[in-house]
Order: sequence, then structure tokens, then C-alpha cells
Amino acid sequence: MDPKLLRPLFTRALRASLATPLLLAGCDGEDLDLTGYSAPACERGRLAVSGLSLPAQPDFVQLRHVSSSPNPESERTESVSSSAGTACATASDTAACESALSSLTADSGFRRDCLDLCSEYYIATTRGDEVTAHTTVEALRSLLGAIDTTQEAALLAFAEGYNPSCTDLERGAVRANAEGSFNVVATKGFACGKNTAVTRFLLEVSASGEVKELSSEVIERGDPNCAIGRRPVGLRAPGNVACSDALGRHFAVVAHLEAASINAFLRLREELELHGASAELRNAALRSAMDEVLHTDSSTRLAHRFGAQPRPPQVEALPPRSLFEVALDNAVEGCVRETFGALVAHHQALHARDAEVRQEMARIAEDETRHAELSWAIDAWAQARLTAAEREALREAQRKAVETLRAEVASPLDASLVTEAGMPAPEVAASLVDTLATLLWA
Repeated sequence: MDPKLLRPLFTRALRASLATPLLLAGCDGEDLDLTGYSAPACERGRLAVSGLSLPAQPDFVQLRHVSSSPNPESERTESVSSSAGTACATASDTAACESALSSLTADSGFRRDCLDLCSEYYIATTRGDEVTAHTTVEALRSLLGAIDTTQEAALLAFAEGYNPSCTDLERGAVRANAEGSFNVVATKGFACGKNTAVTRFLLEVSASGEVKELSSEVIERGDPNCAIGRRPVGLRAPGNVACSDALGRHFAVVAHLEAASINAFLRLREELELHGASAELRNAALRSAMDEVLHTDSSTRLAHRFGAQPRPPQVEALPPRSLFEVALDNAVEGCVRETFGALVAHHQALHARDAEVRQEMARIAEDETRHAELSWAIDAWAQARLTAAEREALREAQRKAVETLRAEVASPLDASLVTEAGMPAPEVAASLVDTLATLLWA
């Protein structure tokens, strides 16, 4: 395929999609009666440890977050999520107490979760000269004693793996019940990627600290098209993005993959040189990597604007690939996924209601179209150097990639991604795939 034909093909696909009704896919869940509920107390967007009524009241309480690689021997990084009280306020030796608190760490914690990184939490306290790490749910229950405040109920639900939102009452709310128990509204999961979803739970937390699920419902389905760009081989999953706003989660994952694309294009340039590609192809790969730096910056700004923090990509270091392996990856990631991603970016530039999103996507769409053109140029160069059996394997891999893409775009989207971000609704995305399948991927 002549790379110069991509732009007129994109124009034709976008025109064809205008004949498809623009249907919004919103949340699956029904409205929840939140009479008498209030938001949990939070500090800098994280659940606070204030509002606790502890049987042996410490001078200081701190919720700490620990992150590490799944490798048991990796370095663990700790940060403070929230604090309450005055550290070492009643210690007989303040300096020794403060030193012990500063050096306190934990080998394990509660609500451990591992994807690309491992994440867990523990509570640090000081009381007199005692400095203690409470690293299990059982230790936290012992610290809390009888659950007699809404914040204690929310904290215990958090420790058990649920996520009470700090900004959205529909996803984070607490209420005291007449019989001494508490209700907590919280979620699990995230909605970015194929087969992902956010599930909302209504929990009951008893005075003794038992957490029971009263009901659950899926309130948001994952967006399989939440990112564009070339994914590098060895890229680890981004994990959960702690943000209640669908736009925030969307742009956080976009930023994650745009950053990963930098690595993908730099690796591609090295492999093109290894296999004797022209300086024109190598320079185009390098320019694409530089484009992705700017895309990462703009997507990160949008993620921050909507309240999300992108996770940096982690890419496994792998040896150089054979020409066939490079061509196979390019056929799927470049000629199918990146090409479709460029078309989606043009759709967003035309349809996003948010002015900043529209402006950023207009620039990104042009860059991504060049990247797609590079993919097809590499495809033509590589196929001339492959055997007939290898070329047939490329065609089969590309066919499977198109079918996978067709299934992914059928998933519903949050309405804000369609209206504000300009993402094509499932019916429109299917039309775009069909047009490219007929004119380009046949």
C-alpha cells in the first residue's frame, strides 16, 4: 500500500462514519439513593486518617503507601498518603522517637495489588516512645477498636481493597446507621482497556469491623480505544489509575502509552539500522520518537486537568529482533493499531466538544498519520526481504489484529469520552474499522 494514500482514505472513512448515528454509551448502573450519606474525609485527594476515635489514642497517625516492582528483591519506595496529630508529641526522648519514625518501614502491607508495579499500604503511629507499623488488616482493626465513626468505616473498607472516592459521592460515600453499623459506597476496578470495568459496591461495616457486601453493580465499562500510539514489545500493564473521572483515566492511560511509544520508536530505529534500512526510514523513526515526547506532555497535562496522574511505562529490556519479528510487530502495531489510532485522533480533532482536547488532538492526528505512513513504508521495505511463507504469516497476523480491533471497539464508552474527548461511539468506531478493512486491510 502506498503510504501517501492514507490521508485520502482517512477522509473517506470519516465521511462514511457521519452516516452512522452518534449514540452515547453511558454508565450501566442505576442511580443510588444517597440520602443521609456524606463524602469521606480526604487529604490531597487521598483518604484521610483524621476523624478516628481510637481506644488507645496515639499522638500521630500516618497512612503510608509503598510501591515496588513485582520482583521481591526490588527497591521499595514509600510515600505519605495522609497524616493526623503531632509526631512524638508525648515522647520522653523526642529526637529518638522522630528518628525511629523516619526510619520506620514495612516489608509488607494491606491491600497489596500488583500489575506493572506493586502497591500496598500500612499505618504508622507514635504513642509516647512507641513507634509502630500496622501492616495487616487485623492490625488495623486492633488499632481502630470498635468502629464508631464514618471515617473508620471508610478506612477499613479501603484496607479491604475497596476505593471510596474523594470527589464523587456516587463512588465514595459513608453513612452511620441507627443500629451502630455503617454503610460505605466504594468501587473496585477501572475502565480503560478491553474487558475492564468499574464496579460499585454498597458495603456494611459492623461495629466489630466486619465488612459485608450488600450489593454490587457495574457502573462503567472499559474503553478499549483509550490510547493511541505504537506499543513497544515488553510493555507492562499500566495498572489502576486512581481517578473517578473517566476523562482523567482516559488521558492518563493515553499519556502512559505515548511515553511507551518513545521507547518503541527508538528501538525500531536501532533495529532498522541493524537490518540495513535506509537513512530515510531510520530518521523517520527517530522523528516519531520526538513527536511522542510532545504527545506525552500534552496528554499528561490533560490527565492532570481531569484529576489523574499517569503512571510511567515500564518496558522489559529485550534483545534485538529478527527482521521477520520486526515486520510482524509492525504489521499489527503499525499497519493496524497505529493506523486506526491515527484515524481516531482525526475523529477526535473534529468532534471533541472540549476546546483544549480538540486543539491537542488536531496536532496529534497529523503526527500519528505520519507514524502510520511510516508503518506502511516499513511494511513495503520488509516484505521485499521476506520469504513467501513469512509474508503470508504477516497477512494472517494482520487479519487477526483487525478482527481483534473490531471486537474491541464494540464495547460501550463513558458518555464524556464521546462528547468531550470526541472518541467514536461503538457504532461509529465499527464504521471506521469497516471502511479501513475494505479499502486498506483487505
